[in-house]
Amino acid sequence: MSDFTAADYEFMSRALRLARRGLYTAHPNPRVGCVLVNDGKVVGEGWHSRTGEAHAEIVALNAAGDAARGATAYVTLEPCSHHGKTPPCADALIAAGIGHVVAAMVDPNDKVAGRGHSALEGAGISVRSGLLQDEATLLNEGFLSRLQRGRPFVRLKMASSLDGSTAMANGESQWISGEAARDDVQRLRAASGAVMVGAGTVLADDPSLTVRGDEIDNDGMQPLRVVLDSQLKMPVTARMLSLPGRTAVFCSDDSAKNALESAGASVHVVAGENGGLDLAAVMSKLADLEINGVLVEAGPTLAGSMLQSDLIDELVIYQAPHIMGSETRGMFTTPALQSIDQRLQLNIVDIRKIGVDLKITARPNR
Repeated sequence: MSDFTAADYEFMSRALRLARRGLYTAHPNPRVGCVLVNDGKVVGEGWHSRTGEAHAEIVALNAAGDAARGATAYVTLEPCSHHGKTPPCADALIAAGIGHVVAAMVDPNDKVAGRGHSALEGAGISVRSGLLQDEATLLNEGFLSRLQRGRPFVRLKMASSLDGSTAMANGESQWISGEAARDDVQRLRAASGAVMVGAGTVLADDPSLTVRGDEIDNDGMQPLRVVLDSQLKMPVTARMLSLPGRTAVFCSDDSAKNALESAGASVHVVAGENGGLDLAAVMSKLADLEINGVLVEAGPTLAGSMLQSDLIDELVIYQAPHIMGSETRGMFTTPALQSIDQRLQLNIVDIRKIGVDLKITARPNR
């Protein structure tokens, strides 16, 4: 917008950098940063760290003290106006005597959605919004997806060889990608509300699905571990059930439900579909559980089903510089396409080298 100055961009950029500090810990709340500026100087700043703790605006106001009076607040999301786990931030800004508010975007939450701005304007505070909105949206895609679409943002992670293989014919797949790529996956996990696998992966690999890495500042938080297991074949001795964090198992046959729940899992029954589960119903239930983003670490069967169900929002492919040959397992198991115009068009949004591998990030061209 033309009425924003270079200084406005500078301070909102700073607020966005602060918001990113909640990347691994703020969910299911949005990641929000706030910078208070008076006479061209930053007098207070903050970010939302964890659900139930102070919002970014409150942290910034506490840091500013009396210097907040007459200041401009740069906030990456419209200040809330409702009582949740914490009091309304709009009321706190009004009480502190803030003179102006610049917001990157309006809150999509129906409990807020313009009400925060209206409360501020009603108190005589000027409000402008839309500054660096695309960047703020990208930072909170999962939160926006859950509120606007009723399902989490879904990211599919895969590791493949240069010729598109994900495992040898006998299932051997450790390790296709290099150590740097595997470390990068830990950051994807930490930024996700849930990590999802199919029962086949649990039976074959007995994964932990935890976030590992001393350099990841996730404050000990672990994503929800989600297992899609239509017939509840997951053993009660599965490693993930003895680890910190929560495990949710989705099934269509709950005959073994009690045993898994006694082992520490929560079991959710959803409709079956094509011999598996209704994946859209799974995503809807995860939204009910306040999961903003799901990282799917799938074999070709689940990956193909997700693709066919049009539930993949982003693909992250770690492509290793080797050839595994033709007698291997591919990336997706799908019905045979009859013509080239049936292919799924992707938009590659980023390519970078991670260690020895290429990391390709792509999104369906919807």
